[in-house]
Amino acid sequence: MGGKVNADERVARVREVRRRLAREGPARVRAHERDFETVSVPERHGDRLRDLLVAEGAGKVVEIGLAYAGSALAIGEALLTVDAPSPRHVIIDPFQEREYANVGWDLLCSAGLDSIARLVPGPSSLALPRLLGEGFVADAAFVDGSHRFHEVFVDLYFLRKIVRPGGLVVIDDDWWPSVHTAARYYERNTGWQVLPDAFPGEPVGVQPQGRHGTRCKAFRLPDPPFEPSFQDFRAF
Repeated sequence: MGGKVNADERVARVREVRRRLAREGPARVRAHERDFETVSVPERHGDRLRDLLVAEGAGKVVEIGLAYAGSALAIGEALLTVDAPSPRHVIIDPFQEREYANVGWDLLCSAGLDSIARLVPGPSSLALPRLLGEGFVADAAFVDGSHRFHEVFVDLYFLRKIVRPGGLVVIDDDWWPSVHTAARYYERNTGWQVLPDAFPGEPVGVQPQGRHGTRCKAFRLPDPPFEPSFQDFRAF
């Protein structure tokens, strides 16, 4: 009984930090107009991400990009709710200290999530291969790092090897052509399946070309995994 109460208290602590962040914003922001609102995942998207991970029973998650910790707090809430043995949340962000003055990490610590989270302060193109070499296996990943096509493509390349077969990869800012196109390759060529009901509701935001687009998109990885023949390449 005592363990259950303690777990509930930890979840409640995270929820309060999430609510305060959504209501008041972070203690520090970069000198860009509406930077928090632009960069951070909206609270309702965080709720859907949390619910998706809870339904998945996720115990280990890789996240690329921390910034103001909107998504990281939602992931942490999910991991505490699932209460799997030895939960782990690996967060990769080379800019957390330099660009964000550690505001996201400080928020995670204030929520008590530093007990399960690890911040890797380096580029994902180097950190992900190291995770793979260590034999780390995740149940899910959340991708909100560089939006350059080649860097998103590399992130997804390694995540399809790190996330377990049948696991989830969730992408933020799918409305950006560079991000959408990188993910489209894996959807068309490696069997990734879009989960259309993962983030229901109206689109949020507008693509650079002015077209409305979906912000977050979730993919189910194939189980068993497979490598396509080069002869079966599908343009994306």
